[in-house]
Amino acid sequence: MAGDGAPPPALTGRASQQAVLHRCLAGLGDGAAPPHNVVLVGPRGNGKTVLLRWFEQACARHQPSVDVVSLAPSRLADQSALFHALAPRPLLAKLLPRKVGIASVGSAEWASSNDRADLTATLIRRCRRQPLAVLLDEAHTLNPEVGIALLNASQEVRGARAPFLLVLAGTPGLPAHLDGMNASFWSRLGEGELGIRRLDERAARKALTKPLREHDVDINTDALDAVVAHSQGYPYFVQLWGDALWQRHLAIDAPTVSADFAQAVRPTVAAQMANYYRRRFAELESENLVAAAVAVARLFQRKSVNDASDQEVDTALEEAEIDDDATRFATREALNRLGYIWQPPDQHAPFRWHVGIPSLMAHVLKQAGSRIP
Repeated sequence: MAGDGAPPPALTGRASQQAVLHRCLAGLGDGAAPPHNVVLVGPRGNGKTVLLRWFEQACARHQPSVDVVSLAPSRLADQSALFHALAPRPLLAKLLPRKVGIASVGSAEWASSNDRADLTATLIRRCRRQPLAVLLDEAHTLNPEVGIALLNASQEVRGARAPFLLVLAGTPGLPAHLDGMNASFWSRLGEGELGIRRLDERAARKALTKPLREHDVDINTDALDAVVAHSQGYPYFVQLWGDALWQRHLAIDAPTVSADFAQAVRPTVAAQMANYYRRRFAELESENLVAAAVAVARLFQRKSVNDASDQEVDTALEEAEIDDDATRFATREALNRLGYIWQPPDQHAPFRWHVGIPSLMAHVLKQAGSRIP
């Protein structure tokens, strides 16, 4: 089923990202420290969480000697919680917090700096006993104090040649969030900074056809062309279509998805997409970005390709009466943080702004374009 990080029946179009993660995993399995962490960046719905879960499963299948810890920022309120999440349990049992019992040690206040075990030293000991991969989703929401502690520990543990890998996943706002932690070394990732884009046409077609054909259900060319075009290669929409086609097959037991079959399903998918657009538009409204979003949408509507330069985006924002440089920059970064537009890291200079979801821009123009000059 399509949803928040729900694994698709077929993970397609991520071969290059999987190859980087496989190389890191092979190094861990050999007891070696990877040369860099890994950061997955992309708009919501592009499949970052799915890729994290695939990597966790790959660790279990191919390198069972590697220990894997999956973390969520919501459970890392402070550095004590981080230590609790990463320290081996036997060590935790020896540490007596000042205010609360061991059962709630994650929120404990440690009696003194001497009693508070050093996170780096603890991780080095742990990793030398067993290689460790730490996976952190939604990293763009991570507490900055926790983030700098984790980044520093990662650098120092790998510097000690202990087999440790940190994999962070987040929206296009993640790089700026990490920059704000004053740990400039985080960005020296080499191939480890991975942009998670929309699927290309071939990958989208495979994502739709492979699960159906594994159950002896065919899909004809006209139907497939229409579905792929409507999904725009956006992984969440591809999953919506796959779910809807499968449910329709179960209901009528048709051996082939025809154009009429797909057309019958389209209203259901379109309603789910419209609800998704509604939520994204509400975000733009809450941050007073609707006028800017309309101006940028008009820019891309005039263009024949789905990318633009800094200058083109700034000119569009000037048309929305955002006149000073600082405000334009902040507005552009806010649209980037929401994934309305973004700059995939796997580009050559000059970097270009890409559309997050093209049809979201069409929705913004339909919803608000007529009331904004």
